[in-house]
Amino acid sequence: MKNRFIAVSQRVAQTIPVVVGVVVISFLLTRALPGDPAVFFAGVAADEASIEQVRVALGLDKSLPQQFLIYVGDLLRGDLGQSLSSGQPVLSDLASRLPASLELTLFALVISCLIAIPLGVLAATRPGSWVDHVCRVLVTAGVSLPTFFTGVVLIYFFYYLTGWAPAPLGRLDFLYIEPEHVTGFYLIDSLIANDMQTFAGTLKQLILPAATLSLFTLAPIARMTRSAMISALSSDYIRTARAAGLANGTILRTYALRNALLPVITTLGMVFSFSLGANVLVERVFAWPGIGSYAVDALIGSDYAAVQGFVLAMALLFVLVNLIIDLVYSLIDPRIGFTTNE
Repeated sequence: MKNRFIAVSQRVAQTIPVVVGVVVISFLLTRALPGDPAVFFAGVAADEASIEQVRVALGLDKSLPQQFLIYVGDLLRGDLGQSLSSGQPVLSDLASRLPASLELTLFALVISCLIAIPLGVLAATRPGSWVDHVCRVLVTAGVSLPTFFTGVVLIYFFYYLTGWAPAPLGRLDFLYIEPEHVTGFYLIDSLIANDMQTFAGTLKQLILPAATLSLFTLAPIARMTRSAMISALSSDYIRTARAAGLANGTILRTYALRNALLPVITTLGMVFSFSLGANVLVERVFAWPGIGSYAVDALIGSDYAAVQGFVLAMALLFVLVNLIIDLVYSLIDPRIGFTTNE
């Protein structure tokens, strides 16, 4: 137990240079953005004197090293700055919008896993069959179709033509009241409040954007599952298990699938991290109030603090996901475990 704690601490310590690098790079890149936030904040009708006053108030009149030291000092105090677009602290904006993006991404990943992993296993055990062809078609569609195009097609069919889906206008229709904030996830908060009407309304709003994102995330998961299962089924220990007379179902579940899950989990972690930042198009199409749309608005307005806060939040989430993947690895295959430098 002590070695496990030391190993986890070492992994956390290894992420510190990554976070520091993200802070430096995000600071420099935001200063390279076109446009002047002082002009944006002062307004198009402002004169040079007013713009200069705003620039001084925002601290943009100082040199880059001075601005960076001020920014790092604020970070150490837990202050991500003030957003020019919303007028609120960046930390408050991220805290209010992050659950929306996480709920959408996690729900889409659940749908992807429920479809992609069984489909990949069936495609690997039946190569050349219709299941294998369906898997290839879905993988090709997921890779080829842009998410905004898929979202528009789904809206056109399920909302405009059939009326089966609600209007794509955010997390909850205006007919429902937002559940009391506990986790920020409307599905969970509505269940905690025992409000099944709000739960159903949230689920209806979530289905189309989650389906759009899940088609995108399904492709790499299904492809990796199929590839890993084919590799596992052709290995020596599977042939030995078959020669020993073990049932085919036991071989698939206990030996092949368990070993094939390791690269699938790696892919799942990468897909989760990437989809959190890439679902900005989905959020735009469905008017989803997540951090992706927040980041786009910040980029358009040259909102330095908001952009830096978004990049830092994504970096921390990526580091956390990779740490969780390491922990899950050790649970699935104890032979991997954690190694220390002792």
